[in-house]
Amino acid sequence: MTTSTTISPRPVPLDRPDWLTRDVWPFPTAAIEVDGHRVAYTDTDTDTGGDQPALLFCHVGMWSLMWRDVMIELSTDHRCVAFDTPGVGLSSRIAGTDQTLTTAARATGALIDALDLRNVVLVIHDLGGLAALAAANDRLDRINSVAVISGFAWRPRGVMLPVALRIFGSAPMRELGAFTGWLPRGSSTRFGVGRHMSKATRRAWRAGLADRSARRVTHRLFADAARNREVQRDAEAAITALDDRALLTIFGQLGDYFRFQRQWHQRRPDLTQWSIRRGFHFPMCDNPAQVASDLRRWLHSSE
Repeated sequence: MTTSTTISPRPVPLDRPDWLTRDVWPFPTAAIEVDGHRVAYTDTDTDTGGDQPALLFCHVGMWSLMWRDVMIELSTDHRCVAFDTPGVGLSSRIAGTDQTLTTAARATGALIDALDLRNVVLVIHDLGGLAALAAANDRLDRINSVAVISGFAWRPRGVMLPVALRIFGSAPMRELGAFTGWLPRGSSTRFGVGRHMSKATRRAWRAGLADRSARRVTHRLFADAARNREVQRDAEAAITALDDRALLTIFGQLGDYFRFQRQWHQRRPDLTQWSIRRGFHFPMCDNPAQVASDLRRWLHSSE
């Protein structure tokens, strides 16, 4: 992203809301301020050494609780960083005009800068691919490799994907979601993030998206993914520029609705591709132990 970003001088610890118990989220949470917005994040910082990769878990639209079980597995020997983009989770709520992939990309880049993350492994999911790679395009020297978990990072083409983004990003769908909360509820089931979650964790997942402002974010990002040419160009440029870094894709066996894995392979024939048996759109929640094992194995093989 070409415009400058205003970042607070230092991270500030965040108080834990009552619904986010340590059993639900066993990590400390802090925040930085980016362009006047609070961006909540978790940094396990296991002091594994300056040369060890830092795994940056990137999703936009929902929030970082989806990464919990994979982070528990990996944080024993890797630095894991996850964050909530402005508008959702523990981050501050923002105006509808700011609920864009540009805002998400600026927050992602600002966190990399504020924590001085180097040797970064981008672990991206869904629209987090567009935001994270757009941010990476200005920080290519900091990126070690990219692991894609059910996501894409290019201008939507063809018919099905652009139509789906426009339908789910439309004003009627957005307002229906804001008033009914169908997306947070639906995504908390076993077909979303909730396959291995306790009732308390599912309640916390919905609490992070409980207000109408937060419920609108995903829908606005769907619409923005179809039209935000700047973010699309930056993300595609980063894919090209990072063609000398390792690339991994992990998709659910039943969740690659738009055949993104095939498109990643067309762009990078040398990549590594794995599938999670009986997995859907959130393979890191369908089988977190397997995803963590795959990530660890791939990281070791690409050293």
